[in-house]
Amino acid sequence: MSVFSLLRARTPADFADWFEPGGAYLLRVAEGMGLHTGDLAGVIDEAETAMRSGRTGADVAPAVNRLIAADLYADAAFGLPFIEWTPVWYELALTAPTTYAEWRLRRVADRYAAEIDHLSVPRFSRPGDVISRGAPAVESVSGFADRFAFADAILHLEWFDYVATEAGLDLPPGLIDEARSQTVGYYVGELEMGELDPSVRRLQYLLFTDDEWVRAIDERYGLGSSLFSVWERVCRRERERFGGA
Repeated sequence: MSVFSLLRARTPADFADWFEPGGAYLLRVAEGMGLHTGDLAGVIDEAETAMRSGRTGADVAPAVNRLIAADLYADAAFGLPFIEWTPVWYELALTAPTTYAEWRLRRVADRYAAEIDHLSVPRFSRPGDVISRGAPAVESVSGFADRFAFADAILHLEWFDYVATEAGLDLPPGLIDEARSQTVGYYVGELEMGELDPSVRRLQYLLFTDDEWVRAIDERYGLGSSLFSVWERVCRRERERFGGA
């Protein structure tokens, strides 16, 4: 089987196994950064239960609707910008299935967003949005794995910023902007690992635990995907770097 088998997922129950690793990831990063998470763990559990039973909209608490919709909208918006950071052959191979998966995720997210007064829709950075020395920063990063890691370092930061904010978590002022600036500096070679602010390094270490998200999706949907295996290995390598292992 491959990543294409994910395209059979259609209903909220189908995507419960998708949502739960994302909720766990959000909670892991937030707790690891010492943020006050309140009842986030309970909301995540309630959200998974609602999805597995097919409950949506008015049958679900507002905080649960918001978290599910934010998580799925963020995942839907993540794919196409991400593959634009990769080589053309990789992008061409994955554009069609990624576009279809985005549509499916949005369809399910819409059912939970319908009862929410306001929910922003995320937009994640394309390569041309991240500039260093007057040019796209990715041009200063060579090698498939390093570009892949750089893309993830920027986009998972933006994913966390969006989902954490919609979930009502209070992020330290300036943390995301500083993390973005220093992350770009590190990947283009302007900063060494030891020059990163400890809070930035800690945040990226935690964000690169998305190797666990990748592994969970691969296992839960029985993908056996070589694509996911590469993604998991790159994330694990970066997590070890930021963690000092």
